[in-house]
Amino acid sequence: MSFNVFRSLKHRNYRLFFTGQGISLVGTWMQQIAMSWLVYRMTGSALLLGLVAFSGRIPTLLFGPFAGVLADRLNKHRLIVITQTLSMIQAFVLSALVLTGAVKIWEIILLSVFLGCINSFDIPIRQAFVVDMLERKEDLGNAIALNSSLVNGARLVGPAMAGILIAALGEGLCFLINGISYLAVIVALLMMRIGKPVIRPGEKDFISELSEGFSYAFGSPPIKAILLMLALMSFLGMPYQVLMPIFAGKILHGGAHTLGFLMGASGLGALMGAIFLASWKDANRLGITTPLSAAIFGAGLITFSLSHSLWLSMPLISLAGFGMMVQMASSNMVLQNIVEDGKRGRVMSFFTMAFMGMTPFGSLSAGWLASRIGAPDTLFISGVCCILGALAFASRLPSLREQLAKSYEEKS
Repeated sequence: MSFNVFRSLKHRNYRLFFTGQGISLVGTWMQQIAMSWLVYRMTGSALLLGLVAFSGRIPTLLFGPFAGVLADRLNKHRLIVITQTLSMIQAFVLSALVLTGAVKIWEIILLSVFLGCINSFDIPIRQAFVVDMLERKEDLGNAIALNSSLVNGARLVGPAMAGILIAALGEGLCFLINGISYLAVIVALLMMRIGKPVIRPGEKDFISELSEGFSYAFGSPPIKAILLMLALMSFLGMPYQVLMPIFAGKILHGGAHTLGFLMGASGLGALMGAIFLASWKDANRLGITTPLSAAIFGAGLITFSLSHSLWLSMPLISLAGFGMMVQMASSNMVLQNIVEDGKRGRVMSFFTMAFMGMTPFGSLSAGWLASRIGAPDTLFISGVCCILGALAFASRLPSLREQLAKSYEEKS
């Protein structure tokens, strides 16, 4: 076990990215919490909470594969600058609508779709870009884990700040701060010294390259198993986030600050999971960690759904956050270390589709089910299904380990 958790920060480009992205992600989480609370305040509808979440994530499923082909063909650094700039514009437009009191639900949905389209390209390209920021590929697994810790460190700070600001000044200021925060990551990206990128000209058309990437990913048993497991967890478990305003308001009898505390506690658990992975030099090896962390995620959701106390709910949702992050980040590590460089963008687009593309369907289903049987029962069922999925994956673990060992030998 290696405790050199921050070794990837020795790389200048990654250090710039880490700093800029860290500032920007606080704003991103502030916007996400403010968006949920705004929709809940305006409508009081679990179904509309699910619909807004669906509209923001569904573009990932539609456009993600094409982003993967672009990442394998074009300059990833330049593409990320463009996507981050467009995200900044979206935040400023949303803040203007809310601060002027002119915002409508249909405008929120439209802007969510716009941001979802941007993210459908930004996320897989950014995932594939990590390796380009490192001089030593040996630090790739650590960089991926630190990325996850960065997301969840911001997730710890952002929701708490959003809860305080919403209660004092309203949601509009959160959207404005998010727009300003994008400047940090854009400046960091422009300051990077990236060597001349290896741009692969398109030898085939988009559809052919997409088909090639699909055949490569789903022709490999370890890659296919990881993607399917991640898709299952994202569909069944990740929609817990869209139900948090209901737990904060109706179950725990709180307000926006309660929602901030819950999301912050979830982020703390996820941050602990990411740091745990970053401290292990060989955390990219597939093992019992993947199904065990999925089972922990499910157990956290089940116990949280039964709680009616904020001080009990916070550590329980933190446990769920820990399991979710370890399962997701360890899957990312394995994929990035066994994938061929020329197909990295496409495989990471499938990873993004599995992780984020299935969430909108889960969010919509969770919102609909919660409107029928209540949020606690919905989350209880989700947790049970996550544990069953973990058991199914564990049953295939011996054969997957053998196939994964062959993939590592071919890459070395």
